[in-house]
Amino acid sequence: MVRERKAMLVRVSGRVQGVSFRIWTRREAERLGITGWVRNERDGSVAAMIVGSDAALANMVERLWIGPAAASVVSVDTEPVALHDPVQGFQITG
Repeated sequence: MVRERKAMLVRVSGRVQGVSFRIWTRREAERLGITGWVRNERDGSVAAMIVGSDAALANMVERLWIGPAAASVVSVDTEPVALHDPVQGFQITG
């Protein structure tokens, strides 16, 4: 049986740059079997596209609210997106 994978665009705001948030996100995503990418945005937020099962995505969003020890997350906004091509691995893209 093949698990259905869904994609979600996530934007995390607060003190999330300069605190190893992207490295932490990649580690958590890999632990949960999530593929996609994460990057810093010019406005000080961190954006990520996460791809996985419903349960894995829900778990990842919960983890993003916590973040690494030095982070202070104010908001986590999510938006489902269409997944057209398979995504391999989890990359820090910027």
